[in-house]
Parts: sequence; C-alpha cells; structure tokens
Amino acid sequence: MHAKEPAIDWHTQDFQEFVPQNFESQQMVDPNVGYDPFSTPTNISSMAGPSHQPPTINPYAQDASATYFQNANAFQNPAYHLYWPVGPQPSGLLAYQRTAHDFFIPDALREELQKKAEIARQVAPNSTLPAIEQFHSLFCLDISPQKNTAPFGYASWIYKAVSSKDGKTYALRRLENFRLTSETAIRSAQPWKRVLNGNVVTIHEAFTTRAFGDSSLILVTDYHPNSKSLADEHFKPAQRFHGRQPTSSHVPEQVLWGYTVQIASALKAIHGSGLAARLITPSKILLTSKNRIRLNACSIMDIVQFDNARPVSELQADDFIQLGRLILCIANNNPTAHLQMQKSIDYITRSYTARLKECVQWLLNPQPSSGSPSSPTSPVPMQKDIDTFLAGIADQFASVFDSELHAQDTLIVNLGRELESSRLVRLLIKLSMINERPELDASQNMPGNAGASSSTVWAETGERYYLKLFRDYVFHQVDQNGHPVTDLAHVLDCLNKLDAGTDEKIPLISRDEQNVLIVSYREVKRALESAFQDL
Repeated sequence: MHAKEPAIDWHTQDFQEFVPQNFESQQMVDPNVGYDPFSTPTNISSMAGPSHQPPTINPYAQDASATYFQNANAFQNPAYHLYWPVGPQPSGLLAYQRTAHDFFIPDALREELQKKAEIARQVAPNSTLPAIEQFHSLFCLDISPQKNTAPFGYASWIYKAVSSKDGKTYALRRLENFRLTSETAIRSAQPWKRVLNGNVVTIHEAFTTRAFGDSSLILVTDYHPNSKSLADEHFKPAQRFHGRQPTSSHVPEQVLWGYTVQIASALKAIHGSGLAARLITPSKILLTSKNRIRLNACSIMDIVQFDNARPVSELQADDFIQLGRLILCIANNNPTAHLQMQKSIDYITRSYTARLKECVQWLLNPQPSSGSPSSPTSPVPMQKDIDTFLAGIADQFASVFDSELHAQDTLIVNLGRELESSRLVRLLIKLSMINERPELDASQNMPGNAGASSSTVWAETGERYYLKLFRDYVFHQVDQNGHPVTDLAHVLDCLNKLDAGTDEKIPLISRDEQNVLIVSYREVKRALESAFQDL
C-alpha cells in the first residue's frame, strides 16, 4: 500500500477563506430600520450617492447586531409606570420606623408630575412651523390631522409655544383663513383678560398673523400639559382587551356634581363680567387633573361672530342650556344624548337621584314657567340667572369644596415630605466636593510642593481623614462575603444623623482594615463644615 498523492487541482491555497460578503445585504437589511447611531458604525462614504456600494456587514461581529435587530431602548421615553410598586404595609413597624416609600412622594403623583414636565418640554425636530411674534418652538398638539370646522366655522389648530419675553410656555389656538373685518372684533377679547377663575383657561392676547401663509387668528392662552378634553375622557373609552368592543363605564354622580359646580363657578366669573361662555361642549372643556376641569376656547365666538352679535342676556341663558346638555350627555355616555331628550332623562331617572334630574331639567328649560320652580330646591318661580342656580346647588358646593380641601391637605403633606430633601442633597454635594481632591490628597503632593502643608490634615493621621472613611461607611459597605450592600435605609439614616449632628458614635474602618476610628456624627459634621469652608 502506498499513499495516494493528492490531485494537483485540490490544493487548499487555491480557495479563499470564508469571509461574510454582502450577497443579500440589500434584501436582508434596510438601512432605515434598526439603525442605532450609538452602536452602529456609520460609513460616511456610503451616503455620498446611490452609485457607491453599500458597506460590508458582518453578521458575526459584535457591533452588527444593532443593524439586524432594533434596539428596544433607543429613543424611548422613561417608563415611569414600571417603578417598583409599594408592597403591603408592614404591621410590625415601630413608631419611629419607616419604609423606603415613606421618604418620597406617592408614585401616582410623581408619575403625573413627571409626565407633565416631559410633555411641556417636547419639541419637534426639524420643525417647519414658523415663529409668531415673540413665540417660538411651536409644537402641534392636535391628535388628528383632519380639519374640523364644526365648533368655530373655521379650521382650528392648537400649538404649544414658548414666549421669548418671559420664557413661559403658552397654548396658541389658530383659526385658519380667518379674515378680520373690523379692528373692534379683535378688541372683544380684551375683557376676557380680566376673567381670572380657576375653572377658566386664562386668555392673554389675540392677534392676526400671516406667518402660516394665510390670514390666521391666534388666541394665546395658558398651557396645561398632559390635559385632555371631556370628550376624550368619557366618549372615547379605552379598549381593555384585544379583539373586544370597548365599553363605557358608569359615571358616578359625585363626578357629575363636581363638573356642575366647577362650571357654575366659571359662569359666575364670566357672567359677572358681562360676558357669556357660549361654548360649553365636551370637546372644549379641558380635564387638567383628576376631576379638575377648565373652560377652554372662550372669547373665540365673540370674535368670529362679532358682526352677528346677540344680546348678552340671551347668550347667558344659552349657557345654562349648554351646561344641561353637557351633564345629560356625560351621564348617558353618549355625545348625542340631547337629541333624544326623553330617553336620556329616563336613563338619569333610573341611574341617578331625583336631585340631579331636577337640576338637569332646570338647566334645559329655556325660561321658567309660572307653574314650575325656577330653582331645583325652591318651589317659588324666580329669575333664571347664575345666582339662582348657585343658591340651588349650595349643598353640592360645600361637598366639592370639602373634597378640594382634603386634596389640598394631601398635596401639602407630600410637599412637606419633599421640603427638606435638599438637606441630603447639600450633604452629598459637600462630601463630593471635599473627598478625592487631587490638590488636597497627601499622596499626590511631592515634598517640595507648596500644597503639602495644607494636605497634611488629609493624611491618615490628619483630623479630616475620617471624612473619607465616613464616605466609605455610608456608600461602600459590603457583606460578609465581600459583596456590595445597596441599602437605601442605611444611607438615609446616616445622612439624616449627620445633618442633625447627633452624639451617636460609629466605627470608621480604613480600607486596609488596620485602623479603626470611633467618632460621633457631631464630630463628622464639624469636620465637614470646616473642610467645606476651607475650599
């Protein structure tokens, strides 16, 4: 037997080693999808034109995974609702013991405030919206791109903008293709500036502009971030389960009374100024927080229908009818419930108390007849005005006012809980500024250096050396296995005792575990203040 010689045409050097090529790169990879600018290298030459070859993609490389798979964490808002929830309240805590959640505001309130702040800072990249007068950084707030001319007779848009005068954020409502026929019409918005009520969106100014390429009316009002209309709240229920028809929930009667009382308070301020709201519809009432509403888009009808002005008394009487229709529609969970009046009233009779039914009927009656009471609680016919209506629902005013006081107390308690949080921040800032400074570190100064004399206090025998050890005692603790311990309660306890300067003594161990210093929080605080003053 003899070994067979290999064939001449079977030499491995004739074959190139496998290198991933871009055979199907155009079919497999879309450069516009899954691109991560923080992890995927960018080939500038590939952007020069379509004639250039696409860059070679190696699917086996570490940095190529972002091209094939979308990075789920890229360009996403923080998920505030994924915070660790509050567990069951421990029953064995003593009077002076607290849990970690007791040191912070409730999760629901924190999430709401964070969402408002995040939405207020939203900007549109590469926006083509123009700057109007002193307002810049316009951001469209409309959910639907379709034009709707129903409320005002003109296509309207709402924007968020920042004023260059005071730096505050305002809401700009624009009426498209509006032609001003008289300067007196635009002046009809001036009296609305004096209407300062907690249930009315404050109006600041009104003017016309051609910045959008047409003649537009701009109404500047206060901006309330993360708000929605009553139509979105009650007439667009969210779908809870996939594939199932969304169902409308029953609105509690106390919520309806809350809406009624707040709108009545707004009408008191509006009618008292000789004006009329004229637009009490679910789509133009903002829900700024839980059960807190504000009348929006006021004064627009005064400008738009200036040439066809009606008596103020007639417009104020129409406000009551619109309020009655609003409560009727929300109670029936139907935006067109006022078109079937008797059927809607029968539903209120079955689902709510007779007091609410009488209130709605009083609002819907154009003028009180001689045989029917003019107030929900008074059998004597009286004039139908806002004062009569307020007197009829005085008990509901007291109930809503009491609820507002309880809500205010809750906010004050949460504010007081966060009031002294800055104390711990100040301590952390001082410790960070003092520790690990190269110019004060004795190991970094040579024997001839002028800073060596000032750094002797930071040596292992110096009087401020235990500030370093205290930092390790608070933040760098380990367990018996040498694993880091992240105990928030320990950190807060130490910082609070340091801020108070208690006489409790603590052992401070050096990193080589050769020295142990027994000092009190009072001594550490004295050294901290002295070292910070020397900086």
